[in-house]
Amino acid sequence: MPAVSGTDLTYADLLRIPEDGRRHEILGGVHVVRPAPTPFHQLVLANLVQALQTLRLGSRARVLFAPLDVRLGEHNIVEPDLVVIAAARLSIVGSTCVEGSPDLLVEVLSPSTRRRDRGDKRGLYEEAGVREYWIVDPEARVVTQLVLEQGRYRQIEFDRGEFESVAFPGLWVSVDAVFDESLGG
Repeated sequence: MPAVSGTDLTYADLLRIPEDGRRHEILGGVHVVRPAPTPFHQLVLANLVQALQTLRLGSRARVLFAPLDVRLGEHNIVEPDLVVIAAARLSIVGSTCVEGSPDLLVEVLSPSTRRRDRGDKRGLYEEAGVREYWIVDPEARVVTQLVLEQGRYRQIEFDRGEFESVAFPGLWVSVDAVFDESLGG
């Protein structure tokens, strides 16, 4: 039984949920629970963090990863796998959560999140003005880059080679490196 229920839940309600090792979000005012990620999901996430280190080391952005609440509105609190915020916009990082739209969000798909990450969250991120959203599919080994243009996402899929971030020009990411399963990552 969930710790909170209803259809107009807020961040205050989310804070009342006891820690249980699962990931909790509020989407459209509704409590959503996700199981812990798989080892390969976490490896892909680690590879992505490594790829984004040039932003942090160059003092261009702060790179944060789950668990971390991102409050996109009163009834929309999400927990993306990766959150990237440009240095000039670090004021949106609060003491308990990110308050507003980050510059780049990354979701690594899992069987339990696949439909929601491609549907509900895509629409929510687009509406909230998230400049760039990557959907990383470990099963298909594809990275989908969604770039906000005139309030709508333009989508490009990459299954090999490199792609450049639009929110952070000069940041190139190798698709092969994202899915690298070697110990060196």
